[in-house]
Amino acid sequence: RHGGLHYSSQIFIFGSAESADATGRDMSWLLLAALFGTVAGGGRASTPLLSLSLSSAFPEQLEFSDVCLEMLRVFGRRYVTYADCLVSHARPVRICQSCYSKYSSLREVYANMSSDQLAPGNVSCNDELLRADRLMLLYKLYSNLEDIWGDNPQSAYCSHLQGLNSQTLHFFEVLNQTLGCFEKYQQGNHSELCKECKATYRSLNELYSELDKNKSLCMDTEDAMNVTRHLWSKMFSCAFPREETVPVLAVSSFMVFLPIIFYLSSFLHSEQKKRKLIHRE
Repeated sequence: RHGGLHYSSQIFIFGSAESADATGRDMSWLLLAALFGTVAGGGRASTPLLSLSLSSAFPEQLEFSDVCLEMLRVFGRRYVTYADCLVSHARPVRICQSCYSKYSSLREVYANMSSDQLAPGNVSCNDELLRADRLMLLYKLYSNLEDIWGDNPQSAYCSHLQGLNSQTLHFFEVLNQTLGCFEKYQQGNHSELCKECKATYRSLNELYSELDKNKSLCMDTEDAMNVTRHLWSKMFSCAFPREETVPVLAVSSFMVFLPIIFYLSSFLHSEQKKRKLIHRE
């Protein structure tokens, strides 16, 4: 004791030394001993015998069923596996291809954990694990990772939980052919690369446009297309002329000159009428 400050196991209790009687002091030491595993004697605290454990401090409030605890352990293992997969396949983005099975397993155990159906023993793991406190940590952890597989098409997320469809798989086949062509001709003249790889690159663009039109894009396809376009236009300086620009330019030119033709024909027609009138007079 020093100036009304009692110290034990890094815990400070402020009070008046003069007003604290022997009974209150003994009760304080007993409380500290119960919570922190210390043994008080002669106003001095000994080395803690047991570490702090919330389950031992609040046994009635934090009793969980074995079923829910095992479900929580499974959730933790699958969460770590899924998060590790996300990090490992972040660059280049291959999350839809490589992490779907991990996400599906995590989604399954979370669905069981958050279900309103009672588990064996007539217990609700939803109440014990998810609704037990205001922090809702498990819900927040799961929601943050689930957002990657959301249905927002503007985010280019993986919106199809059944995995990659045949059209997307075909896209990656053509992608591999295009990248293989780039690798084959990148050491030589880039003009040769642009010529030899133009057909496969065009096919890749067409497949990507179809996926975009059908709203079947996932983050893998969008990232792969962005990287390929960067290689084609920036690194290899290849052009990809669009044939449809020719008719568009022709129609645009016609629309620009149409008023000129109209006014010119009107002017010539009016001049011809004037000449006829003068000739009759």
